[in-house]
Amino acid sequence: MRDEEWIMVRRPAVADLWNPCSSDSTSRPLKVIFNEPAKYWTDALPVGNGRLGAMIWGGVASELIQLNEDTLWTGVPGDYTNPNAPYALSEIRKLVDSGEFAEATAAAAKLVGSPADVYQLLGDIKLEFDDSHLNYDKETYQRELDLDNATVQIKYTVDGVEFSREHFASNPDQVMVTKISGSKPGSVSFTVYLDSKLDHHCKTNGESQIIMEGHCPEKRIPLQAYADDKPKGIQFSAVLDLKISKGNGIVHILDDSKLRVEGSDWAILLLVASSSFDGPFTKPSDSKKDPTSDSLNVLKSISNLSYVDLYAHHLDDYQNLFCRVSLQFSKSSRSVLCLKKNQEGRVPTTAERIKSFQMDEDPYLVELLFQFGRYLLISSSRPGTQVANLQGIWNKDLEPKWDSAPHLNINLEMNYWPSLPCNLSECQEPLFDFLSSLSVNGRKTAEVNYETSGWVVHHKSDIWAKSSADAGDVDWALWPMGGAWLCVHLWEHYTYTMDIDFLKDKAYPLLKGCGLFLLDWLIEGKGGYLETNPSTSPEHDFIAPDGKRASVSYSSTMDMAIIKEVFSVIVSAAEVLDKNEDDLVKRVRKAQSRLCPTKVAKDGSIMEWAQDFQDPDVHHRHLSHLFGLFPGHTMTIESMPDLCKAAENTLHKRGEEGPGWSTMWKAALWARLHDSEHSYRMVKHLIYFMDPEHEKAFKGGIYSNLFAAHPPFQIDANFGFTAAVAEMLVQSTLEDLYLLPALPRHNWGNGCVEGLVARGGVTVNICWKEGNLHRLGLWLKNRKSWRRFRLHYRETMVSVNLSCETMYTYNGRLDCVNTYSLL
Repeated sequence: MRDEEWIMVRRPAVADLWNPCSSDSTSRPLKVIFNEPAKYWTDALPVGNGRLGAMIWGGVASELIQLNEDTLWTGVPGDYTNPNAPYALSEIRKLVDSGEFAEATAAAAKLVGSPADVYQLLGDIKLEFDDSHLNYDKETYQRELDLDNATVQIKYTVDGVEFSREHFASNPDQVMVTKISGSKPGSVSFTVYLDSKLDHHCKTNGESQIIMEGHCPEKRIPLQAYADDKPKGIQFSAVLDLKISKGNGIVHILDDSKLRVEGSDWAILLLVASSSFDGPFTKPSDSKKDPTSDSLNVLKSISNLSYVDLYAHHLDDYQNLFCRVSLQFSKSSRSVLCLKKNQEGRVPTTAERIKSFQMDEDPYLVELLFQFGRYLLISSSRPGTQVANLQGIWNKDLEPKWDSAPHLNINLEMNYWPSLPCNLSECQEPLFDFLSSLSVNGRKTAEVNYETSGWVVHHKSDIWAKSSADAGDVDWALWPMGGAWLCVHLWEHYTYTMDIDFLKDKAYPLLKGCGLFLLDWLIEGKGGYLETNPSTSPEHDFIAPDGKRASVSYSSTMDMAIIKEVFSVIVSAAEVLDKNEDDLVKRVRKAQSRLCPTKVAKDGSIMEWAQDFQDPDVHHRHLSHLFGLFPGHTMTIESMPDLCKAAENTLHKRGEEGPGWSTMWKAALWARLHDSEHSYRMVKHLIYFMDPEHEKAFKGGIYSNLFAAHPPFQIDANFGFTAAVAEMLVQSTLEDLYLLPALPRHNWGNGCVEGLVARGGVTVNICWKEGNLHRLGLWLKNRKSWRRFRLHYRETMVSVNLSCETMYTYNGRLDCVNTYSLL
């Protein structure tokens, strides 16, 4: 867009009260930069409004904008019960009790169910320009994603005419916007049409719209089109509305499905989309929603808005979230706070920066990747949308890897790790809506499959809130702790926001149902302990004493750690809500003392299973048995130093290799141990260039557009990276605030972070110089009248009282040097 059209939205006024620690407070541009069009999908740039997503390729003669809508999935609501499961459960438990673990593993296949459904794509916007664009000046080409305004911009020159395109996805107006312009009047000419890999048809509507209607398959395999006129899968509609300059330009209709623009000064494309999805319990065939009518109504609601209006709405909404947190790192006080140009005199591309990171360890790239994670969360998870799935919302395939489905044994949880500490609590709301739906289906699964009360969810789900064990290998499919892990997020949301209404109305009812299931799932075991049987450690096998490979045993360390965490949360929530005398709470308190303790193996590491089985893969990607350390809180340096030492040994034993999400879990675990060296090693380990032509399974890495690699692309590591960096800078409990607990003092020797959030609802600003705390700012906003905290920095501990609507600043010795009223 032209300079006069930029709309600047001011950062929150509270920032004016905070004096940066550096004399040069100029922010570095947060941009993902390319100097050529995308060659691969992982070169394209993502935009999204939570529900609608797009990947912008930036082609010149022809452009591809790939589209996603978060409710497009295969399938229909399912029956997630198995009346034969109780008989199989009894058989498995007997085999485990007799030590026949391989046989129990084989028998456990009777407990797995049908496969989850599959996330689909929406389609494409395709643009075809004049042949003259084939000879564009390659030296003028620029393509970038600006995280500060959530806009992709492309510029290039053809025969002395500069062409530009801007793309953004507006949440308040629920529209994807593209503006195409040229520096010479009448220079914009192109053909535009819609397409999709799903069964669909396109038609023009009036003189300036294209409507694409289609449907998703009713069944996941095979993904096929239906010949009848009443498909049973989710139906969808996308409408493209075209506007051109007044005076110059004309629009032609081609083949009743394409629009041709000729001789315009500029063109604006508005893309809206809707589906017939009406919740996880409504069959698509029973839905009363009309996707085309809904899409046209959205367009009608914004018909009087100009491009500047749309952009202003988008910017105000987005920056209200994104600008809450800022971060700057440098290796030394002499570092230059700007992008250095390379030998050719141009700013290096992001891909070049990734490739050089192992040598230069550029802290700016860490800042960029940190904020990119926040950008992706804002763009893929907003109130009212579906949860961010395994790819957020960005998918190009009808059969994406791992179905792009929510995986509850680490991946979905990691997606939301940055939401609270990185000041995006609203973005977590879809997780709780999803959890509510899971509890409905999970109640039936618990009652029929396991003859328990409460509700249960396993390792993998989908848009239909699938709660039963997925079809597949027992070592990952049979894991009834997915819902319990998600319940920990409920309490975390309360501890960061101190929203007692949320705790009472939303969180506690779900915690209660989860607690009831866990109490019934626990059975009397050896030595007077309560145990889980069958039990697995996600996706990992062991060698049983008889030499056979197996995955099913009893009371895995992760089972016990999650149950301890949930029971602790229930007790804490009950104290806040004055429910200490509830029968559930009494039963939980009684059970807590009978849970199997975490054990240390002969080699000094944390035991992954209740017995010290031989591990056939000591470098396994999962860190399940360290759940109590992170993201849990039952294993801490202060309360369990010996177990934390064993956890350190476990991390050394696991090694540093693995997919992106595993690397970032290790970074957070090392940070929780206050080990800056190893935490930073994991950060560095992730930031190496992943060439899409030479991908290596389970290798991790970063693609040129900053998407994290498993490979292939899996978004959890992007979110895990942001959360791990935050954990290196600030850690907290409801009473304690740890400052720079895992700061790599050499690599990030100087820096400032503003706007992180700690438990207790306190916002945190920190500046440091040459690795030492320089200034601290704290404030409570719209919370209880005051809170007491213990501030921890290295060996110093200071108790402070914070009143709401007041900002407190402290020096490096934790002396309070100023207070400011925020009223």
